[in-house]
Amino acid sequence: MGCTSRILLTCCLAGLLTTGIVGNAQAHDADGQQGIASYYGDQFQGRPTASGEPFDQQALTAAHPSLPFGTKVLVTRPDTGTEVEVLINDRGPFVKGRIIDLSKRAARKLGILNRGVAPVMLTLVD
Repeated sequence: MGCTSRILLTCCLAGLLTTGIVGNAQAHDADGQQGIASYYGDQFQGRPTASGEPFDQQALTAAHPSLPFGTKVLVTRPDTGTEVEVLINDRGPFVKGRIIDLSKRAARKLGILNRGVAPVMLTLVD
């Protein structure tokens, strides 16, 4: 392998590590993350989540693209100061610009049922 190839490979691996695609870098990628939250529609009630457990609209759970299942996250609406703690048990959201999908109970606590979406900040809970 030539010098240029080794440098390119090193740069690619460093980029993958910092984006959380390889290794454990993604374990803390929600700390201070800001974006748009949405919530699950009723049609998902009882369906299996990516973690294998059935989805429950009345549980304080959420979907996140990369946080490990079982991670607790504090979701805060900066515009109102309301917050809710949720447990990550699913993957998603799959809509560009959205960072978390909440159960209906969590969305109700944040006051976003009528709006459908709201800006939020995510903080990991130890």
